[in-house]
Amino acid sequence: MKRLICAFVFCAFMAACGGRDPDAAQYGSAPPLPEPQKQLFPTMKIAEPAAWGGRKPVVPAGYSITAIATDLAIPRQTLILPNGDILVAEGRGGNAPKLTPKDVIAARIKAKGTSPVKGGNRLTLLRDADGDGTYEVKSTFAEDLNAPYGLALIGSQLFVANQDALVRFEYQEGLTRPSSAPVKVTDLPSALNHHWTKALTASADGRFLYVGIGSNSNITERGMTAEVDRAMVWQIDAQTGAHKPYATGLRNPTALTIHPVTGQLWAVVNERDEIGPNLVPDYLTSVQEGGFYGWPYSYWGKNVDTRVKPEDPQKVASALQPDYALGSHVAALGVAFSQPSMGARFAEGVFVGEHGSWNRGDPSGYKVVFVTFQNGRPVGEPIDFVTGFQADGKTFGRPVGVTVDPRGALIVADDLSNTIWRVTPVEAVASPDAATAAPPQ
Repeated sequence: MKRLICAFVFCAFMAACGGRDPDAAQYGSAPPLPEPQKQLFPTMKIAEPAAWGGRKPVVPAGYSITAIATDLAIPRQTLILPNGDILVAEGRGGNAPKLTPKDVIAARIKAKGTSPVKGGNRLTLLRDADGDGTYEVKSTFAEDLNAPYGLALIGSQLFVANQDALVRFEYQEGLTRPSSAPVKVTDLPSALNHHWTKALTASADGRFLYVGIGSNSNITERGMTAEVDRAMVWQIDAQTGAHKPYATGLRNPTALTIHPVTGQLWAVVNERDEIGPNLVPDYLTSVQEGGFYGWPYSYWGKNVDTRVKPEDPQKVASALQPDYALGSHVAALGVAFSQPSMGARFAEGVFVGEHGSWNRGDPSGYKVVFVTFQNGRPVGEPIDFVTGFQADGKTFGRPVGVTVDPRGALIVADDLSNTIWRVTPVEAVASPDAATAAPPQ
C-alpha cells in the first residue's frame, strides 16, 4: 500500500507539472508517426472541471449555440425522431477490475475530469412542440436500462444498445413513453467491460444493425481470452438478432454512422495508449466488411506494436490503414454526417465529437470538429466547429455524441456539464472565406 501511495503521489506530481508534448499535425490519410516511447507512467493531465457560469462554447461566425437541456445524468448519445423530438441516452458503465497499481492511479486521475453525477440508466425525451428552438418538454422516456449508449430507429422499432444487450421498443410518434416494454434482441459482450460503450447505427435499408464493441484492455494485458468478440463491429439482423463479426481489429469503435449517399458504414475509433503523446492517432474510417484494422498487433495499418506477444505477421500483413487520422488521444466519441441545412461550408462531411485526452501534457480534443468530404471521402484538415470547452486550466464540458437535425441544427451531448447543446446557422451563414471563430461568451 505504501508503494501504491508513493506511486500515486509521483503520478499526481507528473500530472500537475505536465511537460509539454510536441505538437503533431496528425490529420488526414498520412499522419506523421513518431517512434514509440516506453512509458512507466504516461503523462496524465485532466484540467479542473468548472461550471459554465455565464460562458458558452464557441462556434463559428454565422452560428449560434444554446443549451436546450441541463441537469441530465451523463448524456452520451442522441437520436432525432421523425417528429423532431430528441432522445438522450444517459448512463455510466464498465466494471473491469484494476490489474495493477498503475490502473488504480490512472483511474483516480481520469475520474477528476468526469462528472460526479450518477449515470441515469435511462432515455430522456426533449420536445420543441412549436419549433421555436426551446425544448419545453423534458421527460423520462424509458428507465431502468443498463448504461444505454447507442440508439437507432427503424420504422416503428426503437433500438437501444445497453452495455450488456441490444433491446428494442415499439415506437409511436408523439408518445412520451414507449408503447411496450423492451424486448431483448441479442446479448452483447459485457464481461469485464473495460470499454463498455456499445455504439449503434442501422443500415440504410433497415435490414441490419451495426454495434461497435471495444476491447477489454489497452493492449491485451488481460490476455486474448478476454478479447473474444471484442474490438470489432458486429452486424446484427434487426428482426432475428442473428449476428456475426462485420469488421475486426478496431480497438474501440465508439460511434458509427452511414454515409447518406453511398450507404457505406463509417466509424470513429479510439486507438491504444502508453507509447507516447503522439501515438496512436484516433481515427475516422470507412468500415469494410471482413476488414481487419490492426488491433492489437499493429497500428495505423502495418506498424507493429512490439508489446503484443506472440506477434502475428500474417494478421499485420492483412491490416487495413484507416482513412483519416483525427490526432492522438482526442478520444472521438461522436460522429454524424451533415446536411445542407447546416450551411454551405459545413454541408458535406462529418461532425466529430472529441471527448478529450487524459494522457498528454498538452490536452488534445475537447471540441467538435468538422471533416470535409469530397466524392464520399474525407479531405483536408479538420475544422473547429464547437470549441471553448477548456480555458484557463479549467474544463467546462466534454463533448460526446453529435447528431444532425434535418431542420438545421447540430445536437451535442456534453457529459461533464450534463448539458445538451444545439448549434444552428443564423440567417446570414458565414461564407467559407469569411467564417471566423466567434469571441468567447
